[in-house]
Amino acid sequence: MKTFGHWLASPWRRSALAALAGALPVFAFPAPSLWWFAYVALVPWIVLVRSAPTGKRAAYDGWWGGFGYMVAVHHWLLPSLHVFIFLIAALLGALWAPWGWLVRRFLGGVPGPGRGLAALLVLPSAWLMAELVRSWQGLGGPWGMIGSSQWEVEPALRLASVGGVWLLSFLVVVVNVSVAVLVSVRESRVPAVAGLVATAAVTSAAWVWSPLPDVDGRTRIAVVQPGVMDGADARFDREEQLTRKLAGQGVDLIVWGESSVGFDLGDRPDLARRIAALSRETGSDILVNVDARRSDKPGIYKSSVLVGPDGLTGDRYDKMRLVPFGEYVPFRSVLGWATSVGKAAGEDRRRGSQQVIMNVGHGLRVGPMVCFESAFPDMSRHLAQDGADLLIAQSATSTFQHSWAPEQHASLAALRAAETGRPMVHATLTGVSAVYDASGHRIGSWLGTGDSRSVVYDIPLAHGVTPYARHGDWPVHGALLILAVCCAVEGIRAVRLRRPGPAPHVPPARTVRESPARPGR
Repeated sequence: MKTFGHWLASPWRRSALAALAGALPVFAFPAPSLWWFAYVALVPWIVLVRSAPTGKRAAYDGWWGGFGYMVAVHHWLLPSLHVFIFLIAALLGALWAPWGWLVRRFLGGVPGPGRGLAALLVLPSAWLMAELVRSWQGLGGPWGMIGSSQWEVEPALRLASVGGVWLLSFLVVVVNVSVAVLVSVRESRVPAVAGLVATAAVTSAAWVWSPLPDVDGRTRIAVVQPGVMDGADARFDREEQLTRKLAGQGVDLIVWGESSVGFDLGDRPDLARRIAALSRETGSDILVNVDARRSDKPGIYKSSVLVGPDGLTGDRYDKMRLVPFGEYVPFRSVLGWATSVGKAAGEDRRRGSQQVIMNVGHGLRVGPMVCFESAFPDMSRHLAQDGADLLIAQSATSTFQHSWAPEQHASLAALRAAETGRPMVHATLTGVSAVYDASGHRIGSWLGTGDSRSVVYDIPLAHGVTPYARHGDWPVHGALLILAVCCAVEGIRAVRLRRPGPAPHVPPARTVRESPARPGR
């Protein structure tokens, strides 16, 4: 009877198993939201990689596991990208090949306590580097970072205020490595327990000493979610109808979702006048989002536009970070064929050049972002540093209504709020809409994908500076330092192994004198 080890001897079987193991963490994200599963989801992958017969095979296991991870967390893109999603996942999965090699280097065979302790620092650092590289907007951005699965765990939100989602990812991987060592490496169980204790100590320290946001006011924000509508005119009519219901409710700002206006307001002054009339009727400024060709410059832009009782206020933010393939095709001259395979952008959208702080009624300063941009920790952090009292993300997920994408997107706002110490409104065209206070706790209920209504949220305002807003991505810098030290140690070790030692001392040969023959008896 063949053993499991013989079954794994096939490279294709092993690769398929690595891809399945790499996909497991997806269940920690919404909609399943099994947040606790994130702390053991990497264990099967780690155990598989450490058993690789060679470093090269371990790197392949890391690559295939990364492929499975990328397909799983982006599976909702399959109807839009079709086969192209597998090509992208194969490209991004390669980022985990070095991580796989390091897993075997530090946990392969029978590692001693020293290697076990080193693994608790090096392996999470290598994971962070993979997340850092793929977080570049041209590679799809920081969607599905393993730390973001902890968006509803209060101790994790406190940790996010200290080191952002980067610190959460680092500690989640530390726990996974510790558990993998506990179940598969008896000789290194002491370092594994030390890793679990250290993680608990860091979490407790953040809980006790990290500063809480100072609540010093309140604001009333309304979210208008029309739901899936057939055509830009019908959508505008529904938004107008829902906005009128907010009259007399003392709202400070009304927020419409992404692409809520399908025409440039410079070309359609009639629409601008209708929005201004709504502003007068409700006594509130209205933040809309225009997805249209500009009348004052060439190209199509996605823009947050503020409208007051007298019309356009002049406050406008043009989206800076665009969705690859959804809003532009990278290297269109080479990859333009993607438009015939899936729902890639037929024409590239144009980018804005800088973030904007808008002043709305009653002295409220808001920092708008558009859709995909809420996934980037640095954008919300910069808005908080520039003086925003409230963060706003305008989004639309109509293409992915029946997938896990709307819930995953809404959950990101909780982390951005906790990281910056600023409340955040995630207003969508089609759901899910959500609002969070400055600690990342949800205010009220979500507006689901089937909702078509307007809701007012009473939001506490907070000020002060979180450690993450002040110090930035320090966990990433720490991970880079750890890997630099690791590379230096490995380099010194390699040089010592290759350096020829001193020639062994060989004593000179002695001359053996022949003894005279003995006379025979």
